[in-house]
Amino acid sequence: MSVAIGLVGARGYVGREMIALIAAHPEFDLAFAGSRELAGTRVSKLAPEYKGALTFSQTAPEDVGRAGADAVVLGLPNGKSAPFIAALEELSPATVVLDLSGDHRDAEGWAYGLPELERDGLRGARRIANPGCYATAAQLALAPVADLVRGPATVFGVSGWSGAGTRPSRKTDPDALKDNIQPYGLQGHAHEAEIARGVGLDIRFHPSVAPFFRGLTVVASADLARDAEGAARARFRAAYAEEPFVMVQDDAAEPAAVAGTHLCRIGAIASDARRRFVATAALDNLLKGAASQAIQNLNLAFELPETTGLDPAAS
Repeated sequence: MSVAIGLVGARGYVGREMIALIAAHPEFDLAFAGSRELAGTRVSKLAPEYKGALTFSQTAPEDVGRAGADAVVLGLPNGKSAPFIAALEELSPATVVLDLSGDHRDAEGWAYGLPELERDGLRGARRIANPGCYATAAQLALAPVADLVRGPATVFGVSGWSGAGTRPSRKTDPDALKDNIQPYGLQGHAHEAEIARGVGLDIRFHPSVAPFFRGLTVVASADLARDAEGAARARFRAAYAEEPFVMVQDDAAEPAAVAGTHLCRIGAIASDARRRFVATAALDNLLKGAASQAIQNLNLAFELPETTGLDPAAS
């Protein structure tokens, strides 16, 4: 089986990871890589893992629609995907589309791409919305106890500056980040609604950027409707016992432990006699929070084993 995968918006950090993962995948081939800024540059210059002769190209929506790829991954900023989807629906309706942006995470007809919670809806899916990185970690940190939560749950997150993208800003400025942490999006962050939909809870989400490159951690806390002292950790171990990319541990989950891996680590799971619950989750925002989760979803869409091209043991 050979599946031709096209990338639109391949220049950024996640695009580079996608190219490397496709290059290592035994069933996927890179059909094209679209980037206006890098047009004409060999793909291998950005991602040495790719050994082919392909160069980056400028990809207008109609070009993508006529390319004949089996799947197209859209790595565009929020609000920019519509012309490409329209062209694909008109010119290549059978093409699988995976959107890395937030445009379709609550859209009718799109499967939400968090395999550990939504696997059945992803098998054979033709339209997939990849979750946000924070939303992935937070949902995995809350889902096993969501039915016990009373009132709002609070999620505090800290991410490396790669999560702010390649565009220069204060959140990617080494001088502004030195010996510092930058809280942002403290009210109405898009991931707050995404997490709330995923676990069916009222969520208070507060993210920050810290002076490291990749990885993130969240601390999720809530009050429980009934005494679950000692039972919360057992719920997590049962929920994720068969999941290849989720690891439950005793200690708090830290970004350094997941950087460069496809894993989400969940730890420091506790609830006390006052019915207060807390758990931490950490993942690589560019991999399990984006690119390797996209590969999981594409594997499911093409009905391949979910771990194809993603070795959990290597993580």
